Amino acid sequence: MDKAQLAQEIYNIAHLTGEFTLRSGLVSNEYFDKYLFESNPKLLKEIAEQLANYIPEGTEVLAGLEMGGIPIATALSLKTGIPVVFVRKEAKAYGTCKLAEGADIKNKKVCIIEDVVTTGGQIKLSAEDLKQVGANVTDVLCVIDRQQNGKENLYEAGLILHSLLTMEDLVTVSN
Repeated sequence: MDKAQLAQEIYNIAHLTGEFTLRSGLVSNEYFDKYLFESNPKLLKEIAEQLANYIPEGTEVLAGLEMGGIPIATALSLKTGIPVVFVRKEAKAYGTCKLAEGADIKNKKVCIIEDVVTTGGQIKLSAEDLKQVGANVTDVLCVIDRQQNGKENLYEAGLILHSLLTMEDLVTVSN
């Protein structure tokens, strides 16, 4: 499957029509449900196959962000053999009380994995949290860049965004 075919498959599965209330409170007649492509084993495998080519050289740990980045990071770990860590939005208050569960990240080159990037706000927060516990974080990989200033916002925070697809790619295949 080439990149355009993957974009078409993702669009076909994840683009919904109807009436949807968005996080902003606005109502839309279209919705993009990223969990529909993340939960599809055939597509998840193909995403990992293609996204693996974007992993920066020297990456020692993949950091899947809660919740959408976790299946992508896991699939990439299975494809590449690079260890994975699962990053919470905030450290849990019980048990190990960790922010990042899984592989050791202290003094390691960590690449953040996310499914869809819009503005990059949560990624910036998580990157800072990871740095606070000793990770070296400079790169972010995502399946889809919604092209709503996420790349620019992350760059201003010292992070480089690498995306497999953009919203423009998805819109193009829908026409």
